[in-house]
Amino acid sequence: MSHDYEARLKELGITLPDAPAPAANYVPYVIVGDLVFVSGQISNGPDGLILGKLGDNMDVEAGAAAAKTCALGLVAQLKAACDGDLSRLVRVVKLGGFVNSTPDFTQQPQVVNGASDFLVELFGDAGRHARAAVSAPALPLGVAVEIEGIFQIK
Repeated sequence: MSHDYEARLKELGITLPDAPAPAANYVPYVIVGDLVFVSGQISNGPDGLILGKLGDNMDVEAGAAAAKTCALGLVAQLKAACDGDLSRLVRVVKLGGFVNSTPDFTQQPQVVNGASDFLVELFGDAGRHARAAVSAPALPLGVAVEIEGIFQIK
């Protein structure tokens, strides 16, 4: 069964960003067998980097919106890994979510839900995945969220 995820993106009113180039000495993704390991994507919206610290100057709703931008970056990298053909996705396997937060902030899962919910909205059951959502005292460039992903393709 083939899925038209491009049409689904259009239905959702979403234009994928260009797959971001690596900011250091790493590659954006690695394909091993039928798995694509996508490097961490930082929260970055149309107006630039989404900076903030959950539990200090950013609330859960804004953090979840930042996490969704990470998911958009993941899908853009996945599309690049699949030579532009998102229908090659079999399933989202796992996300690793990192939330820039204060030591007493405990709602990391609700923040990373911004990415998880979007992937399920886009990919349906194929978007359901295993996950980690952890706190970090700081993230690169001061971004609010960074998320890495593992995807199975055909």
